[in-house]
Amino acid sequence: MNDVADLAGVSKASVSRFIGDDRQLLSVAIARRIEQAIDTLGYRPNQMARGLKRGRTRLIGMLMADIRNPYSVAVMHGVETACRKHGYSLVVCNTDRDDEQERLHLAALRSYNIEGLIVNTLGHHLDELRELHHELPMVLVDRKVDELHSDLVGLDNIATVRQALDHLHASGYRDILLVTEPQDGTSSRIERVEAFMAQIALRSDMRGQVCETSDKLEVRLQAFLAASGHGPKAIFTGNGVATLITTRRLHELGCPLFAEVGLIALDELDWYPLVGSGITSLAQPTHEIGVTAFECLLKRLAGDQAPARTYDFAAQLIVRGSTRPVH
Repeated sequence: MNDVADLAGVSKASVSRFIGDDRQLLSVAIARRIEQAIDTLGYRPNQMARGLKRGRTRLIGMLMADIRNPYSVAVMHGVETACRKHGYSLVVCNTDRDDEQERLHLAALRSYNIEGLIVNTLGHHLDELRELHHELPMVLVDRKVDELHSDLVGLDNIATVRQALDHLHASGYRDILLVTEPQDGTSSRIERVEAFMAQIALRSDMRGQVCETSDKLEVRLQAFLAASGHGPKAIFTGNGVATLITTRRLHELGCPLFAEVGLIALDELDWYPLVGSGITSLAQPTHEIGVTAFECLLKRLAGDQAPARTYDFAAQLIVRGSTRPVH
């Protein structure tokens, strides 16, 4: 700053105003001289240092369980887009479903002086999360964390499962297998399984069962395909990861897609239209979920003290050949 002031022939205070929030106090001529001096010297302000001095870093943290999950990437893009629009930067930490990594990342995010945090993990380090929540606003995405009273943004799982079964029923399917990733305490997966069993119980002409994407999936699929007496069969996959694993297993079993069994998938991925006659999906508004998560933080940063809110989004049914009518 001293070098810029010397070259521009102005005071250091004028340079400080120019790079800060008081540029309007300077005359046009002085501002132009400072700008030319900055260009000549290649000066770049240290944004982190400026933020620390003012008590604001304009950094938002995002703690994610698995950055490889297409859902996570899509939501993160929505968050980042909203951050950029409002002049914030996003710091993303991937725990890779590892509790120790989650603890380390929480400590790192605190050291960066983030202004708010978006959480998409199981929240096994509840004490650390609660302590951090006392210092800054926090929003949960997709997954509830017990005893953490924060805004929650995600899918209306109960309505989405009902929508899937309504479509399968209307298309003539009566024997349904729900394939989910291991529940492992993930609230959204648990909600989908519970909603599935509750909806099946209400439909006397439908049979439903649940299996996980474990080593036994191929055996379970074989048994499901071989069983008879319950009507046309369909598989309902609980997210994009489960859809990919299930489709691979069906291919390995030599099952012609989708002649012997229907398939409806929660999540919409780019490759769904390319498999067989296309996979019917229930698309989550991932971009909108990400944007809403950031906007919740923005309200809290502005002083909103209202009780924690839940934002449940509806899924969009996209019908393709994998659920062709079988009446």
